[in-house]
Parts: sequence; structure tokens; C-alpha cells
Amino acid sequence: MKLGKAIGSQALGRGRAAMMLAMILGAGVAQLAPARAAGQAGEPAAQLQQLFDDEWAARMREDPLFATQSGVRDYDDRLPSVAPADHDRRLSMDREFQRRLRAIDRARLDRESQLNYDLFDFTLAHRIALAPYRGWRSPMLSDEGFHVDVTRMAEGILMPQARDYDNYTARLRAVPAYFDQNIANMRQGAKDGFTLPAEILPGIVAVIDGQQISDPEKTPFYRPFAQMPDTISAADQARLRAAGKAAIANEVTGAYRQLRAFMHDTYLPAARKTIAATAMPDGKAYYAALVRYFTNLDLTPEQVHQTGLNEVARIRAEMDAILKQVEFKGSFAQFLAFLRTDPQFYAQTPGALLREASYMAKQVDGMLPAYFGKLPRLPYSVQPVPAEIAPNYTTGRYSPPPIGGTRGGEYWVNTYALDKRPLYVLMALTLHEAVPGHHLQGALARELQNVPQFRLDLYPHAFGEGWGLYSEKLGKEMGLYKTPYEEFGRLTYEMWRACRLVVDTGMHAKGWSRQQALDYLAGNTALSLHEVRTETDRYIAWPGQALAYKMGELKILELRARAKQELGAKFDIRAFHDAVLANGGVPLPILEKQIDVYIAAAKGGG
Repeated sequence: MKLGKAIGSQALGRGRAAMMLAMILGAGVAQLAPARAAGQAGEPAAQLQQLFDDEWAARMREDPLFATQSGVRDYDDRLPSVAPADHDRRLSMDREFQRRLRAIDRARLDRESQLNYDLFDFTLAHRIALAPYRGWRSPMLSDEGFHVDVTRMAEGILMPQARDYDNYTARLRAVPAYFDQNIANMRQGAKDGFTLPAEILPGIVAVIDGQQISDPEKTPFYRPFAQMPDTISAADQARLRAAGKAAIANEVTGAYRQLRAFMHDTYLPAARKTIAATAMPDGKAYYAALVRYFTNLDLTPEQVHQTGLNEVARIRAEMDAILKQVEFKGSFAQFLAFLRTDPQFYAQTPGALLREASYMAKQVDGMLPAYFGKLPRLPYSVQPVPAEIAPNYTTGRYSPPPIGGTRGGEYWVNTYALDKRPLYVLMALTLHEAVPGHHLQGALARELQNVPQFRLDLYPHAFGEGWGLYSEKLGKEMGLYKTPYEEFGRLTYEMWRACRLVVDTGMHAKGWSRQQALDYLAGNTALSLHEVRTETDRYIAWPGQALAYKMGELKILELRARAKQELGAKFDIRAFHDAVLANGGVPLPILEKQIDVYIAAAKGGG
């Protein structure tokens, strides 16, 4: 899973893959430049570009944290304003942007501009469709939220001057007001029956309890002050450290203390006793909209549920074959118990787990040129999940770099509770979160040229998470699963995503209890029971998102099968992958058109 916003020079390969890349939709920069120059002379293209510029400028003003991550430093001294009036204003702005977009004659745009138009339309349409449900009344997930976001607001950001630290300190002082607005929104949610379910709140509250501050210098907020650049004088460094420490000790500490009291005294008692999204006001329509958004497909929850059941049955047959291969003398449930408890499958220290993940990542790095014609310039590292959020956090995640920042991408590995982090799933996790999964796809998107700014961080979930799951299966083709247990681990991860289709729709649309979902995941996968709990709570807190993975992967596999059938001996795996990734994040219907163009070009031989 990619961490961060969601609706938010390259190494060129040689040979056939590079030639095919130049022919597909929106890829060859040299070919696009003349078309773009010609198109911009026309009124529709100029109107479209002005619209992109206006919306981007508005988004930077409205979301200062995203602005900083995007390399826009004009708002570094503030945090977002998230009061109801702010959300109403943003919805009005989006509706006006949509009106302006649809007034543009799309037929008069060149092909690349039409793609930009369609992607922008997708972004606006879903923001507008989901806005009436006022999701801002519940600004936390099971492992993320405003209380976690602020801990990372200086991560990887260039801060060479004293004014950068002054701005950061101003942000620290703004934390109480930001928390106050979010708490007020949660109070409104409690009044309306739009809350996180009480059943999953203990894990979330435990994280907030652990975020209470006793020593400002031992918090994530103080890290930028711990090692300041020598471009700042010693006197200024002393002044800035004192100001930052005071802001953490006073404003930030007080904000977290207030949040803790609110969660214990007010929110927990008021939280709803149901778990289904459909049990909330307008819940049935809300969940249906989330299903459409996260799958990019016009599907009902019932259709998604049945797809999940079909995939679970198919994958279970493959898992049963592994039991026969290793000659296990016992039931499927006993095999899962063996995998969850045998010490051979677990690292003994956090460092050992991180080293194993790093070694696997470097193995994959060396194999990428055989499967991709185009590779990104941006590097990545392997890092532990921050300790303050690790207990309720997923096993791993990808954290993209800030644009123009001081670090590359980060593949996070959870080193908390090592006896719950099996090594037999580590290769699948690495392929998904690092390469060729989220890092490779996201880095290529960040390095797109001659595209509107919004496309550099555009992340339709079904595409991004579908690609991550597809990357896990690609690892089998690459020969990276060395033992039957690692192959069973891959199947466990695929089964996990198939189960998500069943349990997410089961809980949110079909009346399943949390315990039913826990039992279903535990009985069909070799995930640790700790992860079964954290994952189930994530699906409850974030309805619909878990559907993106398997639905996206199935579409990519369908398109690959179509390309192989149509092209026969002309099919080149590198060219196909380059075609999938050529335009960054795109909704699945646009991806399908993109691959049809690639197939037609390959048939014609250029």
C-alpha cells in the first residue's frame, strides 16, 4: 500500500521495449513536444492549461502540507484549515473547476491533452461525488490520521535557511488549532452517527496514548532540530532549537493531551456500535460510491463479493497443492498453525528483518532490466515503521519522497512484534511495496515530463494497488520465490487480497460481524493473527479501499492476456510493462484504452 495522498531524467531501455514505449499513448516526449506546441495555440488547449494552473494553485493554498511535499514552499508556516466552511468552499471550487472543464471542447484537443482532460475529469468527478457524504467528520483511519500526518511534516524537506525553521516552528504552534478543528469535526460526526466503530477504537486510542509527550527532544517533531545545516549560524541554531523545543513542550504537547482526553472521555462513549458503512446515515449510497471510486469500475458490492468468493476458491486449490508438495501430514488449519508458530519462519531481531528485506530488494533491483525497458532515476531505501505508530500499523508500506526533497522513496517494514512478521511473506511484501511495485511505478510517475502537476501524484487506487499485487505475481515469473514456503507466502498474500473482496463487502454491505471477518481471514491465509486483527480493523475504518488491490490486479492480468493473444510472437514483456506505467496513475478504463493503443502500435510494427 502506498502511503500518502490518494486523489494525488529517466533511464531509457534499449531495443524493442524502448521503441514500443515511444509508440504508446502519451509516452514519447520527443513526439509529444510538437503536438503540444501546436495544440497550445488553440483556445481549448490554452483554457485547459489555465484550468490546471488555477486548480493547482488553489490546492496548494488549501493544503499547505501537500504544497510543501510538492515543492511549493509559499505556505510552509501553516497547516490546513479543515472547518466545515472550508470543505464547503472546496466543494464549490471543484464544481466550478468541473464546469470550466466541461465547457472546453475536448474534440479540439490533441491526444495528450485529451488524456490530461480525462484524468482531471476523473479526479474532480470523484471528489464531487464523495463530498456530500462529509467524510471529514471521521478524519482518522485505524493506522493513519491527522494526529500521525503532522509527525511527518518535515520529513525529507530541504531546510537550509533559518526562515525554514521559523516556518516549521510556526507550524508546530499551529498544531493546537488544527487539532481543535479536527476534534470539532469528530464531535459533529458523533452527533450525526458518523464515527469510527467503537469495536476498533481501543487500538487507535492506544496509539494516541503512546503519542503523549514527556520529552520534546525525543519526539519526531524535534528531529529537524537535532542536526541542522551549517548554512545556519550557531547563534541562529541555538535560537531556533529553543523556539522549536518550546513549541513542542507547550503547544504540541497540549494538543496531544487534549486529543487523548477527547478520545477517552467523549469519542469512545459516543462511537457507534455498528461496523458497517451502510449503517451510517446515507450509508448504502456512501458505500456504493466508495466501491465505484476504489475499483474504478461500475460494480455493485454484491458483484465484488462474488468475484472474491471465486478467487478464494481458485487460490485455495493452489495452496492445497503446496501442502502436497511439502508432504505436510495434517490439515490446512494445522499447516497455518505450523507457519504461524515455527521459529524458522521469523527473524530474531529488528536488524535481521530489515537486512533480509534489504537483501531481497537488491535482488529484485538487479533483475528489473529484463522486465522493464524504462527505469526511474529516483532511489529508495528500506526503513522500519516509526516506533510510535508500529503497534497498530500494517506489516509494510511505501512512503513516496517529497518532490525536490532530501530523500528517495522509503519501503517501510514493521519490526514491532517480530513473532508476527513471517519471513515467508517478505518477498511478496518487498515486490509490492518497493520494486517493481509502488516505488518503481510511483517514481516513474514523479519523473513524467511535460504533464500537468496534478498527474505527478495522481493515484487511482485500483491502478496503484492493482500494480502492486500484480508485481507480487510477477515475482514468480522472475524466479524470486525460492522455497515452497515462500510460494505459499505469495499465495497467502494473493488470498489475503481476494479475502478482502469478501470481508469488506461482507462487513459493509452484507451484515458480517467483525468476528466473522477475523475468522475468514485467519482461516484462509497464513497471515499472523496480529495482522489479521490490524487488517480487519483497517477495512472497517476505511470502507472500500481494500477492494482496489484484487480488482486492479485482475484488470492488469486481463490486459496482459489480451496483449499476448493479439501479438503472439511480437509480445514483449518489457514493452507491455512500459505501456502500463507510461502515463503514471490512471483509472482502469483509461488503462484499458492505453493498452489497446499499445497493441495496435505493436501490430503495425511502428
